Amino acid sequence: MPVKIFSASVVGIDAQLVEVEVDSSPGLFSLNIVGLPDKSVKESKDRVAGAIKNSGLTPPSGKHKKIIINLAPADVKKEGPSYDLPIALGCLLESGQIKFNPEKRLIIGEISLDGSLRHANGVLSVAILAKKLGFKELIVPVVNAKEASVISGINIIGAATINDVIGHITNLSPISPYVFSGQRPENEANSGDSLSFIKGQESAKRALFVAAAGGHNILMFGPPGSGKTILAKALSEIIPPMNLEESVEVAKIHSSAGLIKDSYLSFKRPFRDPHHTTSAVAVIGGGTFPKPGEISLAHRGVLFLDELPEFPRSVLEALRQPLEDGMVTVSRAAGSATLPAKFMLVAAMNPCPCGNYGDNKLNCICSPINVIRYRKKISGPLLDRMDIQINVSRETVDGNGQKKIVNIDEMKNSIVTARKIQENRFAKSPIFTNAEINFKNIDKYCVLEPEAERILKNAITNKNLSMRAYHKIKKLGRTIADLAGSDIIRENHITEALAFRVNENIFSELA
Repeated sequence: MPVKIFSASVVGIDAQLVEVEVDSSPGLFSLNIVGLPDKSVKESKDRVAGAIKNSGLTPPSGKHKKIIINLAPADVKKEGPSYDLPIALGCLLESGQIKFNPEKRLIIGEISLDGSLRHANGVLSVAILAKKLGFKELIVPVVNAKEASVISGINIIGAATINDVIGHITNLSPISPYVFSGQRPENEANSGDSLSFIKGQESAKRALFVAAAGGHNILMFGPPGSGKTILAKALSEIIPPMNLEESVEVAKIHSSAGLIKDSYLSFKRPFRDPHHTTSAVAVIGGGTFPKPGEISLAHRGVLFLDELPEFPRSVLEALRQPLEDGMVTVSRAAGSATLPAKFMLVAAMNPCPCGNYGDNKLNCICSPINVIRYRKKISGPLLDRMDIQINVSRETVDGNGQKKIVNIDEMKNSIVTARKIQENRFAKSPIFTNAEINFKNIDKYCVLEPEAERILKNAITNKNLSMRAYHKIKKLGRTIADLAGSDIIRENHITEALAFRVNENIFSELA
């Protein structure tokens, strides 16, 4: 009579139930694993045999039987070593060495040759699946217990060795479920003081505050050494931390990519800054079996692209659809996966290859055709998706001519207040920030006073801007109004939004 152990596989970022069936028949010993296993799954039989032997039990090869292990459903490709533990328990249960009820238990884990359990990827997705399907207990390696305990309503059992698992499921030495503490890790406390140490650039700081408050994309354009990179990195410190729902959403993605190692749930927003040599697959996601890329790993956080024109054109153009939809569907021969990708795109670029084009004191050594080619790497449709476009000029050592100093603490409090206003506004919708407002509900959430509407329409007509730019300016105005504590978008809010969005100095010299 075959036995059945429940496990799971992770496809993309979502888990799928896998039934590990073990059966035997008389004959010379053989052990076969079927059900589209990859190389790491096929090698499981050797790891399992060594672990069972070194744990003081009889391995499958100790008896003259033909053993077959089926991983159902058979049409789903199985990869990774997480099936080691359910396969081992299935072999022990089928041979009669242990007795337990496998119902309502979902089990995953990689086994070492000494019987200890190693870290498994995608445990958070498996925990979500286990709760959804009504399982009462999830058995995982002890290093994954913190990660899985985020999901309430299911007992998370963290075991260090296969003997610990056997002692628990046979009730000889039960393991207490791991309880999620809900405490924020101490090392996540952000001082947010970096902007205070950046001299000058007050207009750029204001733009960053608006972007942080509403989750808007921002492009910084200026000569080398003007502080674009440190401004972008300082942005991650002033963005408010994620709530529990967002944290679980982000942790699910990072868990599937194997980026969570024995850690509590993180409330810090992700900050990803891939190098410009990164491929399109690494940025967007993909591979033989679709995996999340940089845009998904930056979900609910910041994706920083430094030296934007140096990225391959294929990478930049691939960003257009995720920026609009907040998700990306990656299709491969082995399957497809829809991955979330709602992120703030922060980009920085120089005016030309040498960086001195338009500078009053330094001479540009680039030919006009090279400047044009350099800037044309940024297509119009991609530029149109940047909510804020600002010039970051080179500061002088003496700091003369600085504008009014921005109070960092006051602006951080304003950002938190603005985010709370948005949270209340979008409480009954899947939207979190003003940047996510779409064309269906923009008139509902972005109400302008008559004079502000007139100024905006005149600007759109005179500058021949697209309807996307029209909507983005309205959403920018909504964020600026939230920072000012105003329910309606007023004339000064739209005027500032236009100054951020319609920048005459970007690309205009070559028009």
